[in-house]
Amino acid sequence: MPPNESLLRRVRDALRDERDVVEKKMFGGITFMVNGRMCVSVGARRLMCRIDPVIHEAVTKQRACRTVVMKGRAYRGYVHVDESAVRRKNDFEYWIRLAREFNAKL
Repeated sequence: MPPNESLLRRVRDALRDERDVVEKKMFGGITFMVNGRMCVSVGARRLMCRIDPVIHEAVTKQRACRTVVMKGRAYRGYVHVDESAVRRKNDFEYWIRLAREFNAKL
């Protein structure tokens, strides 16, 4: 399925102030590379955010958030967030902020 166009627009807008943003087709959607590192990916019905692994357990307890699993392997520091959990502006900004903050640490 193609990536969610509404989420794509929102992520593009949220990252517009970043100096080095590249969009790539990856992870079943469009991935936003910030400063050469994966930050956020937009899929058909979800965001995939790269977050600080230190806070991984705490954030995966939130509604509509789960650990990314690929080929049977769970990836700590990578979470899927259902589109239903980012409809409100504050919720969307929370996840983008987590991804941007971790990206800046790398």
